[in-house]
Amino acid sequence: MPLSIEPFITQHRGRILDELKRFVSIPSVSTLPEHRPDVERGAAFVAESLRQAGMKHVEIIPTAKHPLVYAEWLEAPGKPTVLCYGHYDVQPADPLDLWQSAPFEPTERNGNLYARGTADDKGQMYAHIKAAEALQAVSGRLPLNLKFLVEGEEEVGGASIASYIAENPEKLRADVALVSDTAMYAEGVPTLCIGLRGLVYLELEATGPARDLHSGLYGGAAPNPIYGLIELLAKAKNEQGEIRIPGVYDAVEQPAPAELESWSRLPFTESGFLAKEVGSSELTGEPGRTVLERIWSRPTFEVHGIAGGFTGAGSKTVIPASATAKLSFRLVPKQDPGQVVERFRDWVHKNTPRGIRTQVRVLSASPGLVVNPDHPAIRLAAEAFAEVFQKPTVFIRSGGSIPVVGDFAAHLGIPTILMGFGLPDDGLHSPNEKFKIENYYLGIMTVARFFEKYGA
Repeated sequence: MPLSIEPFITQHRGRILDELKRFVSIPSVSTLPEHRPDVERGAAFVAESLRQAGMKHVEIIPTAKHPLVYAEWLEAPGKPTVLCYGHYDVQPADPLDLWQSAPFEPTERNGNLYARGTADDKGQMYAHIKAAEALQAVSGRLPLNLKFLVEGEEEVGGASIASYIAENPEKLRADVALVSDTAMYAEGVPTLCIGLRGLVYLELEATGPARDLHSGLYGGAAPNPIYGLIELLAKAKNEQGEIRIPGVYDAVEQPAPAELESWSRLPFTESGFLAKEVGSSELTGEPGRTVLERIWSRPTFEVHGIAGGFTGAGSKTVIPASATAKLSFRLVPKQDPGQVVERFRDWVHKNTPRGIRTQVRVLSASPGLVVNPDHPAIRLAAEAFAEVFQKPTVFIRSGGSIPVVGDFAAHLGIPTILMGFGLPDDGLHSPNEKFKIENYYLGIMTVARFFEKYGA
C-alpha cells in the first residue's frame, strides 16, 4: 500500500535530518549539574518542534529536577488517543578519547549518524514528532488524537515523570502508549517488544571496625568489610548461575510455548552472541535454559561494583571501616519488587559474616511486565511495521527495564507499544553511539502509518 507521507519525507529529507542534528548537538546530560542549562535547552527544542508539528497546548512543565514537555492534539472525536513518550536527556559521553568524532558534533559515516543520544532516545523520539508533522502537512489534520509526554530524567531514574503520571491520570488518559526506545532484533527486521524485565537497584553497605585499621597490627583479628561483602555475595548464586536467595523464583512463570517457539525462529546463534556482543571466553547462566530465556524471561542478580578501602597508586595496608556494593535484581512479570527486597533483606540478615554489620538501601524498584500481542493497537502496529519494512514483524522481550511503561499500566491502565528503530550495535551509553539514518526516515513513516491504521 502506498504510504501517504512518503513524498513529503522524500522532499524534506535534508531538513528533517538537519533538525535531528541540531537536537543531538545539545549536550543534555541529565546526571551532571553543569549541564542543567543544556537540559533546559533540550526541553525548549522539543517544545518548539511540537509546536511546528501542529501540536496544541504545548507546555514545559517544571519539576523538582528537569522539565517535562507536554503537548496534545485532540480534534478527532470518536477516534482513539495515543500517548507518545520519549526522553531528551542523554548519558555522559565519557570516555571522550574513544570517540572517532566529537560526541555532540553529529557526524555522518557509513549511513549512520554518530553522536551521543542519536539512538537513545533523541532520534527515535523525534521520529514521533516528525510523523505528526508529516501527517498534518499532507492531510491538514491527524487521523487520531495524540498526546506527547517527553522527559529529561530517564537516564537518572525518572522520578519526576513517575510522580506526574500518578498525579495526572485524567490529563494523560489515552487508549495506548507508544514508546520508541528499544531496538530492532536485527537490521531490517521489524520488531515489537512485548515484555520487559523489572529492576530493583540496591546498595549493600558493610561496616566492621569503628575506623580504618593498620592491617599489620590488627589483621587476623579485626573483621574486614570488603572481604565480608565478598563472602556474603559469593553465596547469592551457585556455580551454575542459579540464585540461591530463598523465594526469589516463587512467582516466576514460564513463557508460553508459542512464545518460546517464536524465539527459536529468530536469527540468533549463541556463538554469534558470544563473539559479537559479549566478547568473553564463554557464556554463563542457568543450565537447561537458552540464552534468550536467560536474558528475557528469567530473573537475575548482578553485582555492579564494590567500593571501599584503598585503591590508589602505591600501597596502603589498611583494613577499611566500611565497604559498599551496588547490586540489582532484574525481575520478570508476576514478581513483586517489594517481596523480592524483603526476601533479600532476610537473606542478608541471616548470612552476614561474623563481626560485620550490614545495611540494605533500595535506590529504585519497578516490576516486569508483558503485554498481549493480540491487543488491537499492537496488532495494527505490527502490520504498519511490516508494511513499511516489507518483512513480517517479530515479537520479542527485552532483558532491560523501562519503568515508565509500568507507570502507564499502573496509573493509566493502558498497554504500551514498544516500537524501536535502533539496532543492537548502536552503542547506547558507549562511545560512538549511532543511529542508522535510513531507519530514522523509515521510523517516521512507520509511526505515521500506525497512526493512520489505528485511526481508521
